[in-house]
Amino acid sequence: MTDVDINKELEFLLENTDEVIPELELHNKLKKSKINGIPLNIKLGCDPSMPDLHIGHAVVLNVLKKFQDYNHNIILVIGDFTAMIGDPTGRNKTRPQLTIEQTKENAKTYINQVSKILNIEKVKIVYNSSWLNKINFSELVNLCSKFTVSQFLERDDFSKRYKTGKPISLHEFMYPLAQAYDSVYLRADIELGGTDQKFNLLLARDLQKHFKMSQQVAITMPILEGTDGVNKMSKSYDNYIAFNDTPNDMYGKIMSIRDDLIFKYFSLVAGMNQKEISDLQFMLKGDKTNYRDLKRKLSRDIVSMFYNDKIASSAENNFDKIF
Repeated sequence: MTDVDINKELEFLLENTDEVIPELELHNKLKKSKINGIPLNIKLGCDPSMPDLHIGHAVVLNVLKKFQDYNHNIILVIGDFTAMIGDPTGRNKTRPQLTIEQTKENAKTYINQVSKILNIEKVKIVYNSSWLNKINFSELVNLCSKFTVSQFLERDDFSKRYKTGKPISLHEFMYPLAQAYDSVYLRADIELGGTDQKFNLLLARDLQKHFKMSQQVAITMPILEGTDGVNKMSKSYDNYIAFNDTPNDMYGKIMSIRDDLIFKYFSLVAGMNQKEISDLQFMLKGDKTNYRDLKRKLSRDIVSMFYNDKIASSAENNFDKIF
């Protein structure tokens, strides 16, 4: 396995990602994995705060699928414990807490939804309540002693709330700490997440270092705007396109997105490579296509991704009858 081979693999794996911390470490991990024949542990956390996944989640799942195609160990962490705390990322107030029963109920459909992108038979699915529930208070105090309050207040959402006098509940600090401990427990080599998860992913590196283990590489993906074209795709903003939407609803919602988001959806959701996108952009500039036709292609491609080509064509015909 040469550096040229690793660099080609990296180019494929990291297309459409935002940041790799640190990239040289990722190169070395991949090279060592090939030499030793030992696959890497690739971690993705998914909090079942709601029962449905949306295509914003597909951005990171598409990258995870690439690692799966290279035969690495894919670990999907269902955060039934952390969902009880509530992810404070991007929030200007404390999330309402869920019960463990609510999180487990929401998680029931996740495996089926994720299987629309990943080969679920080759995914290790774990629930973080199975180890986080076993931590006693003295262990929790020990974990907390590894970090300072000022470190947590450097996090953007905590910082804004603190400066504006908005309350931050103590239990909210436990969310990134619990997510970091997941990486320690699972001995994660790589963790994926959106750019808004950067603090949590780096905190895991710090905690792994305290436990004297190899630190994970953090890979972040861009945030996908929702159908309103402004806010990140989220059920909270009601601007989402769910994995479980009907083909007709999915097609119609994609047709409603802003024109300037078409190519971002093509790359991050539909998985189109940069050459294909450049070709479409060239056609658009040369008046060989238009935004409406591009959006129709995007809608077909995404519906096909979650259903099939025949159903996508049917959804397009239905859309044409209505509009």
